[in-house]
Amino acid sequence: MKLFKNKFTSLSIILVIAMLILAGCGSKSPDKSGQALKGNEGKLSGEIRIDGSSTVFPITEAIAEEFRAVNSDVRVPVGVSGTGGGFKKFIAKETDVNDASRPIKDQEAKDAKANGVEYTELKVAFDGLSVLVNPQNTWVDNLTVDELKKIWAPDSNIKMWSDVRPEWPAEQIKFYAPGTDSGTFDYFTEEINGESGAIRPDFTGSEDDNILVQGIAGDKNALGFFGYAYYEENKDKVKTVPIDNGDGPVEPTYDTIKSGAYAPLSRPIFIYVNNDSLARLEVKEFITFYLETAKDIVREVGYIALPDEEYEAELESIK
Repeated sequence: MKLFKNKFTSLSIILVIAMLILAGCGSKSPDKSGQALKGNEGKLSGEIRIDGSSTVFPITEAIAEEFRAVNSDVRVPVGVSGTGGGFKKFIAKETDVNDASRPIKDQEAKDAKANGVEYTELKVAFDGLSVLVNPQNTWVDNLTVDELKKIWAPDSNIKMWSDVRPEWPAEQIKFYAPGTDSGTFDYFTEEINGESGAIRPDFTGSEDDNILVQGIAGDKNALGFFGYAYYEENKDKVKTVPIDNGDGPVEPTYDTIKSGAYAPLSRPIFIYVNNDSLARLEVKEFITFYLETAKDIVREVGYIALPDEEYEAELESIK
């Protein structure tokens, strides 16, 4: 009996010691490991307000969806007010990020400075501004840059196709173009007419490229322009017009836009980030995610990605 008690006592002591050792091991860093796990789960929260270009919208919206998939507590609403309309909100500190299909204008930069808005410009892709007609249009196989100027000039007398080339039909052209708050509008008018905003007044305009697609797709005599990605999405509804800048007609394609052969309508597109917003963790993580994933998503939505080293340089600029 005494032997049994001694054995029982020894066993109890061993069990107590083992439990103390296990408890000690478990209590060495429970809080730290728990915090690390939470950190790794990326429990970000808040709202990142974005507005601006309809051209850049498909890229930003696609990246925002991917970001929300792993950061469900962060809201990322993406508006479409056009580049100019977006800059107005950005300068007024109503948004954190502005999508832009052109660089910020000097006056916009001055207004931003006056309102205490410091920002970082980030190039995210290349786009080719596409000139489009209805698929039933069988006569326009190309246009020269000079013809584009004559067609779209503020004082243009061109009303019918035959005014452009005599052999084309004597039928009235219906004009479609992005709205005046659009960076695409600014870019086209600067490149073709030599001045931002210089354009004939009798066009149907909209910041929503889908409305332009519907207009051109529904009228055999339509002529318009918008970004290459929207053409890619709607190539069964509209037809691109090759542009001759002096070296023969060139159609907008992935290769011609990337190489610059599609001139003068190839362009970089941007996002602008408020530096105060960039100091917030959720914004910094989103912009980092944007630049790390842009290369693949840009291609998926129909734009031309930057070289890897340019994305790496952009990432370096926000560290």
